[in-house]
Amino acid sequence: MKRILWAACLAAMFAPLGIDSAQAGPIDRACMASPRQQKSWALCRCIQHVANQTLSRSDQRRAAKFFRDPHKAQEVRQSDSRSNERFWLRYKEFGATAAAICS
Repeated sequence: MKRILWAACLAAMFAPLGIDSAQAGPIDRACMASPRQQKSWALCRCIQHVANQTLSRSDQRRAAKFFRDPHKAQEVRQSDSRSNERFWLRYKEFGATAAAICS
């Protein structure tokens, strides 16, 4: 009986950790992998939450690459491609919303 109670306590204690990692999206993972000093789980989770509301999963995967290589963002911004221009407008909206909510 003690083992069952002990296992239940451990499961309850570690369940939130499993939920958080299962819900981590591409932005959240890229944010935590970035070399920035001011990153935190709370900040990265907040940014991912905003991304979930403003960007498609495809846009999120594309934007996550900017964390590893910021020059990619500059290339997209300066591109003459209509699809890059539309993505950039969505990305700018995401960035402004994340800055307002997560600051």
